[in-house]
Amino acid sequence: MADDARSAARARRRLRPEQLRRRVDPARLGFSSTEEVAPLVGTVGQPRALDALEFGLAVETHGFNVFVSGLPGSGRLATVLDYLRARAAKRPAPPDWVYVHDFEDGDRPNAIALPAGRGAEFAHAMDEFVESARREIQRAFESEEYDRRQREIVAEIAAKREREEQELTAFAAERMIALKTTLMGVASIPLVDGKPITREQFEQLPEEQRAAITRATAEVEERAASFIRQIRRLEQEAARRVRELEREVALFACEPLLRELRERFGDVEGVLAYLDAVQNDVLANIADFRGEAEPQLPFPGFVPRPRDFSRYSVNVLVDNSGAEGAPIVVERNPSYYNLLGRIEYRASFGAMVTDFREIKAGALHRANGGFLVLDALDVLRHPFAWEALKRAVRSSEARIESLGEEFSTIPLATLRPEPIPLDVKVVLIGPPLLYHLLYSLDEDLRELFKVKADFSPELDWTREHERNYAAFVSRSVRDNGLRHFDPTAVARLIEHGARLRESQRKLSARLLEISDLVAEASFWAERAGRELVEAADVEVAIGKREFRSNLLEERIRELVADGTLVIETRGERVGQVNGLSILDLGDYSFGRPNRVSARVSLGRGRIESIEREIELSGPIHSKGVLILSGYLAATYAQEWPLAMSATLTFEQSYDEVEGDSASSTELYALLSALSGLPLDQGIAVTGSVDQHGRVQAVGGVTRKVEGFFATCKAQGLTGEQGVIVPAANVRNLMLHEDVVQAVREGAFHVWAVKTVDEGIELLTGRRAGRRRADGSYPPGTVHALVQERLAGFARRLQELAAAEGGEEGDAR
Repeated sequence: MADDARSAARARRRLRPEQLRRRVDPARLGFSSTEEVAPLVGTVGQPRALDALEFGLAVETHGFNVFVSGLPGSGRLATVLDYLRARAAKRPAPPDWVYVHDFEDGDRPNAIALPAGRGAEFAHAMDEFVESARREIQRAFESEEYDRRQREIVAEIAAKREREEQELTAFAAERMIALKTTLMGVASIPLVDGKPITREQFEQLPEEQRAAITRATAEVEERAASFIRQIRRLEQEAARRVRELEREVALFACEPLLRELRERFGDVEGVLAYLDAVQNDVLANIADFRGEAEPQLPFPGFVPRPRDFSRYSVNVLVDNSGAEGAPIVVERNPSYYNLLGRIEYRASFGAMVTDFREIKAGALHRANGGFLVLDALDVLRHPFAWEALKRAVRSSEARIESLGEEFSTIPLATLRPEPIPLDVKVVLIGPPLLYHLLYSLDEDLRELFKVKADFSPELDWTREHERNYAAFVSRSVRDNGLRHFDPTAVARLIEHGARLRESQRKLSARLLEISDLVAEASFWAERAGRELVEAADVEVAIGKREFRSNLLEERIRELVADGTLVIETRGERVGQVNGLSILDLGDYSFGRPNRVSARVSLGRGRIESIEREIELSGPIHSKGVLILSGYLAATYAQEWPLAMSATLTFEQSYDEVEGDSASSTELYALLSALSGLPLDQGIAVTGSVDQHGRVQAVGGVTRKVEGFFATCKAQGLTGEQGVIVPAANVRNLMLHEDVVQAVREGAFHVWAVKTVDEGIELLTGRRAGRRRADGSYPPGTVHALVQERLAGFARRLQELAAAEGGEEGDAR
């Protein structure tokens, strides 16, 4: 093709400067400063996610919890919290929850729900009750009335005992038996002539007298035994009557206090039963309230513990006294105990002990009656937290259990608090990949988190969203005390939002990156002494951010500049073309050129990728190489076999190659090697190709163009250099201003192609050629030259086969 024809072909496919970057006219934004713009309320766009949130937070059916799926920085948490605050404000504050001692089973504390704010009131009232009961009961037992009635009981019992003793003494005297009280009981002593006798004297008495004394002694001992039983009954009666007196006195002292508590809290389910149990326990432990000292142990320096009244305390687990509406709990560290609560221990006399007062609430308890927001990744990072959360949500109860008890080899004695009924809407926030993994691998997710709110990473670039960007900047400025932006700065931010998405139709919805840029631009405006942030300040912020991260990019450019990495941007080469790749460092990505070369020889249709052979090729790149075989077979092997062998490689590439964006580049190099036509080294290529020769869109096209432009600029722009991109990627171009300016001046070019034929024409200066009815191509075209070369390979392969057959015949 003549030079003028080549120029005409390039002119047809050359992109105009305005096609390389979409711009925002600051004048159409309609303000002179973001101070005039109302701050953004809610989020920008996200209609799908907002609709799901609206539904998920409104539906009350069990299992309709929400999984918010989206990339970090897309406003997931802020949007969720805005919606939750609006909904929580319309709901009543949930009840307080307290734990109290179970007087029948101390290891199983009871849970009681009280209206919001009354939990602390009840706890304070019980503390006051204990103090008042101790004071009033002690005062009652120190009163003269109690002393008088106790003396009456004792005197009455003493009188009865004395009468019993007199009757027993008289009974014995009638039978000439004396009685003597000992530690072992009542001893009987026979009398003769009114005097006691010894055993020896008893043995000397006549038989009849001894028999009479023995009978009398037996009668007296029987009566004495009856006397002892009666005395014991009298002592028991005395103790019983004293206890009844003490209960009566104690009840008289504390009953008004309990009556007051019943009147204050009698409307709360469970409180009356608890107060009845408290009353019974007080009456059963009157000695504690009378202030009687505990028995001293004979150990030097031993200090007895004071009387313990902690069993009457109230452990306020959840206090909603200051709540206005339903609670919203964002748990940043969702460990097992932080979610479910814990039972703590304290040291006492060298041992670790606990009681119901050491029960502490978890996030589920604090969020009960409201909303709990969790980061899904954080939950999964903590052992046992995910399973515990699912168990609580499924059973609708918060059960506080110790992990040590579950995994101990022997049973442990610990508390088992009564589970608390759970009414909470759980909102999990996580990336899309995590949602899909959990949905596939954990069936509980689809049962317990039925609503998915999907946050898109991008927005349609519309006038409305331009205004929303300005409103977001206004909110960021006000929230962080920054300088306001003028229209040019906001316009530059909007363009940068499109550049982040590499699209002329979309804006980035990851507003965290925009917010960070707002803060940095404000800093540089302040450093420059400007009251308003201008477009230049935004440019400085973007440039400084890239400079902090592009050390590797500069190092690679240095290697290209000093010839360590060979990249040619002038002249022509057969079987070699500049491809483009993306290096993603996480916080920064950039494009760089790579030499792609091809070598061909006689063979049997095999195309080998050197990277694939040494296992430095990813599966998608390997697929792209195999597609080339299909293209060559369909284009050139309809009349004869594809009698060639080819090798393809990325020169000076030592990392894994992945993706199919270089498949068109490899095909151009292969066609050049087959046709013998040199390729323009000043043109770099990107784009994938299908088996029909159509060039398809790829990712990172903006960074790739800029990467090759930087290389050409470093080696010197000739006015003939440029990049071939897929036509489908034109809408993805948001090139840097210096690239656009170079295109405007004719120093650099960007061409868009739809087919391999269009691309090979730009690279070789030859027409690709159309297949004629007989299957041939016009002479001198690229396809004709390739076809001729392959036909020659086929004939040579036939000749070799025939020669081998002849040699075998001669040998026979």
